[in-house]
Amino acid sequence: MGILDGALDAVSDAISTRKNKKRMKRRRQLQTVEVKVRMDCEGCEKKVRESVKGMKGVTEVRVEPKMNKLAVTGFVEPAKVVKRVARKTGKKAELWPYVPYALVDHPYVPGAYDRKAPPGHVRSAAVLKPDVAALARAGSDENRFVSAFSDENPNACAVM
Repeated sequence: MGILDGALDAVSDAISTRKNKKRMKRRRQLQTVEVKVRMDCEGCEKKVRESVKGMKGVTEVRVEPKMNKLAVTGFVEPAKVVKRVARKTGKKAELWPYVPYALVDHPYVPGAYDRKAPPGHVRSAAVLKPDVAALARAGSDENRFVSAFSDENPNACAVM
């Protein structure tokens, strides 16, 4: 019986190891990937939508042609979505590089302002150039100086 018990233990260890490897495999997270793709007409819009619609893990596809934006929701990786759109459509595709004006303290810093950005958006300076990102964010010292000369501050400097 000792030989049979040893064989059963070896088989059960092999099976449990296989299950653990499956569990340890990295699972994809549900996320929304936003991609910038130039779309000129309804045909382009349809081509972009169909390029990612059949992708494994995609649950929802939204296309906003006026903003040249594609939003894909599902268990997908951003790099794979961009690569697939570029390959299937033949168009240049990149991750959505814009953020709303409200999130940037200084939207007209040279690295943040982009004339081609959709209305109400500026280019994300932190993504492009980390050294420009510091200029786009206001520090506590800067906020203190700005509020010292504010019209809303009753103790403001009388020089203004």
